[in-house]
Parts: sequence; structure tokens; C-alpha cells
Amino acid sequence: MTVAEAVEAAYRDEWGRIVATLIRLTGNWDLAEECAADAFAAALQRWPRDGIPDRPGAWLTTTARNRAIDVLRREKVGAAKLAEMMLLADSEAPSASAGDPSGVSDDRLRLIFTCCHPALSLEAQVALTLRTLAGLTTAEIARAFLASEPTMAKRLVRAKAKIQNAAIPYRVPPAHLLPSRLAGVLGVLYLLYNEGYSASAGASLTRDGLSAEAIRLGRVLMSLMPDEPEAAGLLALMLLQGSRRAARVDAAGDLVVLEDQDRSLWDAVLVTEGIGLLDAALRRGQPGPYQLQAAIAACHASAATAADTDWTQIALLYGELLRFLPTPVVELNRAVAVGMAYGPAAGLGLVADLEDSGKLSGYHLLAATRADLLRRLGAADEAAFAYREALALAPTEAERRYLSRRLAGLAPPAPGATTERSI
Repeated sequence: MTVAEAVEAAYRDEWGRIVATLIRLTGNWDLAEECAADAFAAALQRWPRDGIPDRPGAWLTTTARNRAIDVLRREKVGAAKLAEMMLLADSEAPSASAGDPSGVSDDRLRLIFTCCHPALSLEAQVALTLRTLAGLTTAEIARAFLASEPTMAKRLVRAKAKIQNAAIPYRVPPAHLLPSRLAGVLGVLYLLYNEGYSASAGASLTRDGLSAEAIRLGRVLMSLMPDEPEAAGLLALMLLQGSRRAARVDAAGDLVVLEDQDRSLWDAVLVTEGIGLLDAALRRGQPGPYQLQAAIAACHASAATAADTDWTQIALLYGELLRFLPTPVVELNRAVAVGMAYGPAAGLGLVADLEDSGKLSGYHLLAATRADLLRRLGAADEAAFAYREALALAPTEAERRYLSRRLAGLAPPAPGATTERSI
């Protein structure tokens, strides 16, 4: 293993634990992240000379902690915190202990529960956890929330300030308080999975490591809270979506959309497990957004061919999902389902309403959806205009290649035709 590979692996496995340890010791979120980053930078400099340590995580934690000590020593206001930090460093360990009252044995899941403090808004819990523990960039988190990067940066700063100003303790809650943090934890796993399933930027469509970690944590969460139907619903959703992984890209790494996928490549074991989890959750009679999304995924997974898909049922499920998640992305997905169930003109009407609202301004999938519905309607000229609009906004190379293929596959424009948008 090269030094670069070792540092990358350590970042993936240890970043959250190191930052969490420093937050617990210093009480300063920004300092924790800065010192953790300094430790990884030091590793890139020292490991080629000294060799990769036997325990990279321990080396990085010690280096980051020493860096924090140096910073606090230079600040008069840090003197008291430094003394406290030295005591804590000797007396506490960041991993779970036998007497831990939370019952959460997995280190990473413990950290997520710790970060999802109910004193913060749900969005702040999820965003801060993704930034601090999962290592997602502010830009990636902003795209997940359909916000601008500066706006998300301000929200993260406000969340950190609230924690520090209110002296909110950074510790795992006892078992009886875990349900109050479940919504935030589910949101973190959901967005972590989504970033892995469909990367928000870059050359690759997927980041399989993130998806696999989200599924692993979803299984741990299910074993911890087996009576929570939404935990089961989320795991079912991730498994059903994950069952299509091998069919989503071709040998060249290009995107293959659902209707064109080779369904023999779908993982039947994951499909069976996902549907079983969903059925058990639904029998509890406590529907929620993750169960509904899993039910939509199950409709796709149960269809032997694309033509067999029950789009009417999917459209109804999206309508029900809007009761729980009245978001423009859900509205857009419902527009797709309505277009498939009742014809492209019906879907285009809903897309036009969304465009008029301005809720998804600059969102490439809005233009891509309009383009696909226009293509199905036979309006090639208008579809071409919409595909070009989507191309200009698409964040990944894989999506741009897919949109370019769709654009190239349209019938050539008629003589004198305009590419101006008419709807």
C-alpha cells in the first residue's frame, strides 16, 4: 500500500473518530476540524520518510491532539481548556466502554447519535454530522439540501456557534434518549447513501464506499432499534436501490437509466431482503417517508421488465409521500411517475408548475425531466433545448455523457425550427 492509499484509507476510516475526540476534548468544532486536517497533512509529509505506522488512526489522533494543545497554549483563553483537556485525554477513551449507557456498540454510529443533538434543527443536525463525521464537503452537503454553498456554510457556522454558546455537551445520549435523535440519524444515513449512490460532483457516477458504509450502519441501527419501522424502511430502501448497482453503469462507466437496465444483473438477494424488511415495517401500521420510498423502490424491483412497472401505484405513493415530505424534489419525482402513468403531457403540466414556482431553479434534473417528457411526446426541437439546458447544469461527467447521448439521439430539427422553449 502506498502512502497516499494509506492516508486515503485512514481518512475514510478515522476522520470522524479523530474529529469527535478533539471536539470532546476541546469543545471547539472548528479547532477540531483544523487540527484533524493538519494531522493528515503531516502524515503525507512524514510517512514517506518514517514509514506507515502500525496504527495509523492512533498516530493521527495523537498528532491532531498535540496540534490542538499547541494552539491552546498560544491562546490565553485556552489555558483552562488546556488543563481540562489534558485530564480528559488521560482519563477517557473515544470508543465505547463496557459500561456505556447508550447501548450503541458501533463507534461510528455512536458518533452520529452524539452529533444529532435535538437542540439543533433537523437540517442542522444532519448537515453538521455529514460535514464533521462523514467528511463530506460543504458543497456536497449544499447540493443535498438544494442550497447554495455560501448559504450552507453560514448554516454550519451557526450550528457550531449554538453548540458552543449553549455549552451543549458532546456525548452519546443514554439509551432512553436515542429515539429523540433517530430522525437526525436516519437523515444522515439517507444522505450519506445518496451521495454514494449518485455522486453530486466529479467524474464517477457513484461512490460505492459511502453507500456500503450507510448500509452497514443501517444494519447496526436496525439491530439496536428493531421496533422502529422507519429504521427498517430506510434499510429496505438502501438495499432495494443497492440491488441495481451492477446495472446502473456500463463497462465504460456511463449511466444506464432504469428502463434500459439489464435486470438479470440486479441482486435478487438484496431485493428479497429489502422487500421482507419493508413488509414487516408496514405491518406495524406506522407509515413514514422512508417506508414509502422503499415501497416505490419495491415497485421497480418487482417488475420483471420496464413495461411491467406499475406507474399508477408509484404515482399514488409519491402523492402520499408529499404528505410527509412536501419538497420540490418529491414533486418532481411525482411528475415523472404521472407522466409515465397518464402520458407525458400530464407530467409536463406538473413540471411547468414547478418551473413557475422557482423552487428548483438551477437544478439539472428539472430540465432533464422536461426534456425526457418532451422526447416521449415527440417534441424533438423543444426536447433538444431542454437537454442542452440540463447539460449546462449537470454536476457529473457521467450525467453529462448520458444527456449528450440523449440529445444526439433526437430526430434532427425540421428546417426553420426554433429551439426556444414553448412550455
